[in-house]
Amino acid sequence: MAGGHVPDDHKAVENLETVSLWRPTGPEELALVEKSNWRAWPPRLPDQPIFYPVLNEEYASMIARDWNVPASGAGYVTRFEVRRSFLDRYDVHQVGGRTILEYWIPADDLAELNANIVGTITVVGEYR
Repeated sequence: MAGGHVPDDHKAVENLETVSLWRPTGPEELALVEKSNWRAWPPRLPDQPIFYPVLNEEYASMIARDWNVPASGAGYVTRFEVRRSFLDRYDVHQVGGRTILEYWIPADDLAELNANIVGTITVVGEYR
């Protein structure tokens, strides 16, 4: 029994240090993420003053399916880990129901967000 307890404690420590985030994206943005070796989000376009990562996969899937597919023919759901110490300076915004939660990261802070990604950005869902 004690042997199984140690990994759980270790996992809990990891969860305190990073936050799992999801990002719905279209094929063009995803190609730029791939070009970064899956380690960074591309700079925002002039009409995109904020980067919006979301706090759960279901919300990201809804956006990828309902918005990205009609706009570009495909929608992808990505997952990535960000250091909690970076995210602590930002508020979580509820933009709909209880689970419609996202961070609003100013475009000027995106390079710092990228520097605080732990591991790689991974694709966890695809819609066409």
